[in-house]
Amino acid sequence: MSAHHPSHRSARPDTLDRGTPVVELRNVHVVFTARTGSLFRAQRVHAVNDVTVQVRRGSTLGIVGESGSGKSTMAKVLVGLQAPTEGEIRFRGRAVSRYTAAVRREVGRVVAVVFQDPATALNARMRVRDALRDPLDVHRVGDAAYREARVRELVHLVGLPESALDALPGQLSGGQRQRVAIARALALEPDVIVADEPTSALDVSVRAQILNLLADLKAELDLGMVFISHDIQTVRHVSDEIVVMQGGRIVESGPAARVLDDPQDDYTRTLLSAAPALL
Repeated sequence: MSAHHPSHRSARPDTLDRGTPVVELRNVHVVFTARTGSLFRAQRVHAVNDVTVQVRRGSTLGIVGESGSGKSTMAKVLVGLQAPTEGEIRFRGRAVSRYTAAVRREVGRVVAVVFQDPATALNARMRVRDALRDPLDVHRVGDAAYREARVRELVHLVGLPESALDALPGQLSGGQRQRVAIARALALEPDVIVADEPTSALDVSVRAQILNLLADLKAELDLGMVFISHDIQTVRHVSDEIVVMQGGRIVESGPAARVLDDPQDDYTRTLLSAAPALL
């Protein structure tokens, strides 16, 4: 990152000890009430069941599981979009009991999201420059000159030319749009990025480029990352720690090499045997 741009990290206290997780879920449950059949019978669906995870700066947590395993609901809890039914969330070492507007605003600065499909995540009528400046405007970061400099810095950071700033999303390729989405997620210098299936909407040839970009950014910016995917080989490529989810529960977790080279759970073995090699 260019040294001459003023950092706005000082705009919020950054006293987080390296050992303290940025986000931590402790025994978190998310229960939805689904009305099925009878008008009076409400069925309780356990989307997330007794989940405990920690996300630290400089480390990638991979969350893998099939559709319906609870991984996306867990991601929503991590980024403040879904309140847990039960359990504790700790955010920068502090217990958060309710996601008030103030808490969500703070979470939004420190934990950023990259969604699955950049075509739907970006406003089709908003030029790239405005899409990248939007978080800076919303959070009132710096003055106009700082915001313009930061926007130029962001496109360089994700490997796009400055000419992309004047483009509309429809004028870019899928891979370029996902780079814009990643740049926007980085706008507020977050501690953690949650990437929910960030390569599944892309061509195979582009996937490796985006995975490598995320790995480079993690190293360069000392980011914590949560990488969510149904593809265990993609998760292997980027993760330090892996959590395997089935039916809302964590069935196996640990260092990536241990989980993937010596899986202890039958479900993990099934995922591994069903997945083609990434490259």
